[in-house]
Amino acid sequence: MGAPKVFESEYRFLKILWENEPINSTKLCKICLDELGWSKATTYTVIRRLSQRSVIKNENAVVTSLVSKDEVQASEIDELVERTFDGSLPSFIAAFVSGRKLSHQEADQLRKLIDQYEEK
Repeated sequence: MGAPKVFESEYRFLKILWENEPINSTKLCKICLDELGWSKATTYTVIRRLSQRSVIKNENAVVTSLVSKDEVQASEIDELVERTFDGSLPSFIAAFVSGRKLSHQEADQLRKLIDQYEEK
């Protein structure tokens, strides 16, 4: 099972949290006001929703994440590949690089990644 679904605004919030955690909820509200333009009520609503979905923990006014940025990104990519490319990773990669020229370094990095994850 992947990370819970995270929506666009929640992801922007989580990026702030990942950069500052653990963080006092009052301080987090201030950062969200400065960076996202959110009111304190909006920030606390997002904290409550993400806490209910076990994405974050808010204990004694200290907020921490329960899922990593990598987990959320991987879950989003998995969903995109399933929904848009019928689960075909090669189709996703072909669409991703379509119309782009890869440098030799980028092509080498992709080959190494494929080799690393290839079933043996």
